[in-house]
Amino acid sequence: MKIFECPECSSPVYFENMRCSCASELFYNPETAGFSSQGIACANRELLSCNWAARPGEALCDSCVMTKVHPEPDVVQNLALWARTEASKRWVLANLKQLGWFAAADTGPRPSFELLSETTSTGADSPVMGHLAGKIIINVAEADPATLVDRREKMQEPFRTMVGHFRHEISHFLFSRLSGSHPFLTRFRSLFGDETADYGDALQRYYETGAGEGWSDTHISEYASAHPHEDWAETAAHVLHLLDLRDSANAVGMTLPGTRFGAHDTRTALNEGLDLGVALNHMNRSMGLDDAYPFVIAPIVRDKLEFCAEQLNQKNRTGKLQPG
Repeated sequence: MKIFECPECSSPVYFENMRCSCASELFYNPETAGFSSQGIACANRELLSCNWAARPGEALCDSCVMTKVHPEPDVVQNLALWARTEASKRWVLANLKQLGWFAAADTGPRPSFELLSETTSTGADSPVMGHLAGKIIINVAEADPATLVDRREKMQEPFRTMVGHFRHEISHFLFSRLSGSHPFLTRFRSLFGDETADYGDALQRYYETGAGEGWSDTHISEYASAHPHEDWAETAAHVLHLLDLRDSANAVGMTLPGTRFGAHDTRTALNEGLDLGVALNHMNRSMGLDDAYPFVIAPIVRDKLEFCAEQLNQKNRTGKLQPG
């Protein structure tokens, strides 16, 4: 994510800012990827700290309008969890718009979101995150930092985050849009396998027996080994992680020896993101923290990452990636 500029005083402002230090109100426009000091606020500005401008002639912004079901805000903690969840969604959607997805020029369908809570007025619930026919379900419970850490440890998923959940589930939706192309499916199957294999049976086997030995030679994560659909979603989500990491480093002027972040071919762009991951791991270890990007990328996995990157970049499907 880039660092923005206040339209009134030119001071640096960040993606989450509602106002500048000069007291100017800020309204983010996802089409121009910039802030304005004049605009019609999203109806959720005060309720959820949504700093996006409303869609022309509508009450909600491009992000909030996609949420079709949300937690009961008057139930304890639900409002705070909903707000944090929407903040993660806005971040991910802004990244995707810069790649051409869901922007005004994209005439394809959009996903809808059901943001569900485990705490309801009628008692406890257990919503399961997932994607089906364009509907994405997110459990807002993991917007609570303590809950997220607890589940990350129990499920042995070192990279479990709310941003990660959105990138994974939206990647399932993007697959459904891309898979209408025969060339896409031909190349996909050569790398990921047959996506028509029974999904339910595959998941049952995975949960009963695990990933098996050698999974890291061919998959980005253990869960990716469960089924080609999950392999795609996990790998595509990592592409979005790495591109955002690279662009965020570029925004703050971070460099590595021999590296100039900018518009490069797919292989170079991914290498830059991966090199940054290694550098951040080294920095985190100096502070006694866990690795920021705890993954080792095998050659087959790198091929999958490159394929996903080419397909996800709707603005330039020639193999080039544009900086954010």
